[in-house]
Amino acid sequence: MFSQIIERASRAKQTGLRKELEQLCLRMLSEGGSSNSAHIAGGIIEAFATLDARAKLAFFEFLDRSLGLDPVRVLEAATRYAEDPVAERALEVQRVTEPPRQELLRRINRAPGGTAAIVAMRRDLLRVIGEHPQLRAVDSDFRHLLASWFNPGFLFLQRVDWQSPAALLEKIIRHEAVHAITDWSDLRRRLRPDRRCFGFFHPQLPGEPLIFVEVALLDAIPRSIGQVIGGDDDATAPVANARVAAFYSISNCEPGLRGVSLGNFLIKQVAEQLRRELPSLKRFCTLSPIPSFRAWLERLDIDRLPEAWQARARAGVSTAVRELRARHGTGLEALAAQAAAGAVGDDDQRRLALCAGVFLACESTTGHADPVARFHLDNGARLERINAAADLTSKAIDESLGVMVNYLYDLDAIEANHERFVRGEVVRSRSIAGIT
Repeated sequence: MFSQIIERASRAKQTGLRKELEQLCLRMLSEGGSSNSAHIAGGIIEAFATLDARAKLAFFEFLDRSLGLDPVRVLEAATRYAEDPVAERALEVQRVTEPPRQELLRRINRAPGGTAAIVAMRRDLLRVIGEHPQLRAVDSDFRHLLASWFNPGFLFLQRVDWQSPAALLEKIIRHEAVHAITDWSDLRRRLRPDRRCFGFFHPQLPGEPLIFVEVALLDAIPRSIGQVIGGDDDATAPVANARVAAFYSISNCEPGLRGVSLGNFLIKQVAEQLRRELPSLKRFCTLSPIPSFRAWLERLDIDRLPEAWQARARAGVSTAVRELRARHGTGLEALAAQAAAGAVGDDDQRRLALCAGVFLACESTTGHADPVARFHLDNGARLERINAAADLTSKAIDESLGVMVNYLYDLDAIEANHERFVRGEVVRSRSIAGIT
């Protein structure tokens, strides 16, 4: 009984705080551009931070219900514009088709700490939107504004090295999402002279990397992750001799910016900076995972392969998958065990490489696309080479049976490659074109 009383009291308190927050929002919008706006915005930021998950959800529902579009005004304005399409009518349509919550977020953003607060709000919104799809319009407004405020023109590129502040290095360790950094020694290996790490930062979020990329300076395009992050701490190759810059990890640090495109700009800016710094570099590539490859391979119906594939691709995949399943079972568990032990035979490696090549070349413009492949190919990269047995960590075995891929960034062909991808074509090397 006592615990129920405490819970009711807590819930009532949260309801009161949330209603006060809503009143602050309405007051903020009603006072126009008054000098009191910064003070009110600060109150909104503080009030939101005190809410629990239930109250935050109710607040987002308030944004949806009370600060959304007025359908009557939208229809009236559209009708007037259709009858008399002059500039004044067009401006009226623009005014009534922008939800008031967008102006609310703009005003909050002007307060000290406002940008960080709005990013945090969206982080909370994304946690509940899966179960409350009616909030997608609210999220669209958050994303629209954040995409403007985090435009690469407002960001600055910064190199992270061993001399960077410890707090920043700790964030790099914590947010690395592709190849986990095991300890400080591992991080130091990744920041040695023949390696690079760059991040995008925003002036309103000092010391907070939004996204970062790790690069290896090598003599040739790498075939395995061991060539990039393994080896002796002291085994540093001469940077002046490097001919290849290999991007091997790109990690987003801020969930509140999901859907705000930053990675494509980061890779291009880093490539341009490296080319200026190291004229010896001739090729820019990636060594990338294929996180959805194993799931695709296991569910593939080889008796109903897509007619859009070339005949040689259908025949090659059909034969390869039949042989893999005959040898290792439908779920390929035996093959996964062999991959984890580094014992996959040459024939099976060739079968896996062929299947991965067809998957990436033929499915990347469809709804079955691998997300990493879609990112790089839409960014203007070329599908260059498939590498079997390239990553034998448990995560890579679970996702791709150890297969990785190189994408090549030809800086002079990026725009043309992107346009071809938009039209449904995957630009690929001759070796991959030969099997697809």
